[in-house]
Amino acid sequence: MADEYGPVLRIQLGSQHALVVSGKEAVRQIFTTNDLSFMNRPKAFASTAFFALTPYGPYWREMRKTAVSELLSNSRLELIKPVRASEMTTCIRELYSICCKNGIVGPVKFNLGKWLQQVVMNMIMQMMASKRYSSIGKGAKEMESRIFKKAYDGFFPTLNPFELSNMIPFTEWMDLKGNQRAMKQTAKELDFILSSWLEEHKQSMGNHGQLKETPDFIDVVLSLLADSDGFLYGHKGEDVIKENVSGAIFAGSDAVYATLTWALTLLLKNEEILQRAKQELDIHIGKERWVEESDFKHLTYIQAIIKETLRLYPAAPLSVPRQALEDCIVAGYYVPKGTPLFVNLWKLHRDSGTWTDPCEFQPERFLTSHAGLDSRGQQFGFIPFTSGRRSCPGMTAAMNIMQLTLARLLQGFDLVTPTNEPINMSEAVGITLHKKYPLKVMLTPRLPDKLYK
Repeated sequence: MADEYGPVLRIQLGSQHALVVSGKEAVRQIFTTNDLSFMNRPKAFASTAFFALTPYGPYWREMRKTAVSELLSNSRLELIKPVRASEMTTCIRELYSICCKNGIVGPVKFNLGKWLQQVVMNMIMQMMASKRYSSIGKGAKEMESRIFKKAYDGFFPTLNPFELSNMIPFTEWMDLKGNQRAMKQTAKELDFILSSWLEEHKQSMGNHGQLKETPDFIDVVLSLLADSDGFLYGHKGEDVIKENVSGAIFAGSDAVYATLTWALTLLLKNEEILQRAKQELDIHIGKERWVEESDFKHLTYIQAIIKETLRLYPAAPLSVPRQALEDCIVAGYYVPKGTPLFVNLWKLHRDSGTWTDPCEFQPERFLTSHAGLDSRGQQFGFIPFTSGRRSCPGMTAAMNIMQLTLARLLQGFDLVTPTNEPINMSEAVGITLHKKYPLKVMLTPRLPDKLYK
């Protein structure tokens, strides 16, 4: 539609109009001149306590400040770097064990997408609650994994702005697809698990009388609640913890897992690029130790692969919607208060005015013509985590997880498609841009056995 109607267009979204923007100049205006004007979230997206989806106001400001300073700052991410490394080591061992059938190491057909989902969710759960999601490694509980998987699958349909109940609110009671009914049941089960986590953390804090050396998000919020009446910025403290823990785990892991799946899909489709990435790892890291986050500064091609994947396949091709807090002007068009705003990242990132061969997978562009372009959303032609005051606060954490996972996987294993069959690039329909079909590969360890044990 952007090709036919231009970089700024108005669409009818149920009972209201929405603004869809895909032009670089219009995007720049939105996230600079009009950033404060578009700080809100539409009602259909407004969560009670998950700060990423809450309306603009004191609660959002304080919770974002807390999340950034206590969980997502560079110093905090550096502190918990060993947690990510340990999780990655555990998950790599799992892959290796799958390749060792009857004591013989050899290629094995494997659903890599499912493994990526488990790795990413485990890492984020460790940050939020010091817990694990899957059966990988120690500490996972089968019931918790089952309920989390069920809740994960049901989380995103309730956020889809194109659901009938979100476009025409008075139809919500009809629950035509049964999403609301299913989610209410899952929410009860999820609440039971989250409540048990809360009690564990309370008991741990009570026993020690202080925060752990590397506190997770639950620890941090509980410490804030210790000096309050059980409420945090106007919300019940336990609700703040439960909604932000579950929201960050589901939304954060979904976006990162989708991007990693596309990165590996693109590499399998482009053998020369895959081999160049391995060569970079062999030159700078070698085959006698595992790549670490401290090595990232040398792995510029791996970084470029992640950026190029985010350009071609942004996790949210239509950004999470914002809403105009006041009347404003965008690219010469009058936008009334209350208008939902979507940024068409898919079109923005494939604009031929910004990118040469915009539909081609060319990581080297981020080392040459666009070498100074990062993912922080300051140049407006490339904003995978959006931009402005409501940009994704977990950007640095997400990039760390993606780079570590991709680098370890490429360093540790040779990957090919089963029987060299062609790669299916079909996309699933949803708020997050996933592959339509599972990513299945033939997996063979490529390092000395001692490194996997």
